[in-house]
Amino acid sequence: MSNIAISVKGLQKSFRANEVLKGLDFEVQRGEIFALLGSNGAGKTTTVNILSTLMKPDSGKVGICDFDVQHQPDHVRQRISLTGQFAALDGVLTGRENLLMIAKLRGVSNPHQIADNLLARFGLTDAANSQAEKYSGGMKRRLDIAMSLIGKPAVIFLDEPTTGLDPGARNEVWDIVKELADNGTTIFLTTQYLEEAEQLADRIAILHEGRIIANGTLSELKGLFPPAKVEYIEKQPTLEEIFLEIVGEKEGK
Repeated sequence: MSNIAISVKGLQKSFRANEVLKGLDFEVQRGEIFALLGSNGAGKTTTVNILSTLMKPDSGKVGICDFDVQHQPDHVRQRISLTGQFAALDGVLTGRENLLMIAKLRGVSNPHQIADNLLARFGLTDAANSQAEKYSGGMKRRLDIAMSLIGKPAVIFLDEPTTGLDPGARNEVWDIVKELADNGTTIFLTTQYLEEAEQLADRIAILHEGRIIANGTLSELKGLFPPAKVEYIEKQPTLEEIFLEIVGEKEGK
C-alpha cells in the first residue's frame, strides 16, 4: 500500500464545447488535508465528482487508495465519503434516524451504537430526537459530516463545506476537519475562501480556468512572491474577531 491517497494525472473534462478541466496533475498523501482553491466555475466540483466516481472523465487517470476510479469504482466507493455544498439530510427524520439510515445502508454491524457515538462526538446528543429540518445551519453541517464518517472512510471529500455558514458554525466545521485529519483521515477540501485554505490545508492547489496554476504548502506558495515589506502599524481587529468576541461574551453570561 502506497502512502498516496489520491493520484490524478492528465485529468480532462469538457461539457459540449466548454473545456472545464484541462489536464490536472496532483497527488494527495494519506492523512493530509488538501485544499483545492478556486473561484466559482473554476472546476472544483467537477473535479470532486470525478474523484468520487459520480462523473466520468474524458481522459486522464485517477487513483484513490491504489484503486482506479474508472475501472474499480466499487472499491473506491467503499473507501470514500462525500459531503457536498448543501447538507444531504432527510429533514423529516431526526438526527439519530438520519445516522441510522446511513449506517444500515453502509451495512455496519452495530448501527445504534455508532449513531449514539457520533451524536456525542459532534455535540448533537441533546438534539438527537429532533427533526433535522429544525437544526441550525451549523448543526446540519455537523450531522452531515457525522453521516459521512460511518463506515470509517479513508478519504473524505468536502465540497465547499462552509458555504452559507456564519463565522461560529464555520469554526465548528474547521475544528471537525482538523480532528479528522489528526486521526489519519485524508481530507480533500474545495473552497473559494482563502482563509479557510490557509487555516486548514497541509497543501494547497489553486485551480484557475481549468488548470492548476500553483500547488504546494502555504510557505511554498508564499515563496512565489517577493519578500514582504516590513512596516510597523497598529493591528486592528477584523470584523470576524469582533463578532466572535462579542458573541462569546454574550454566551458566557
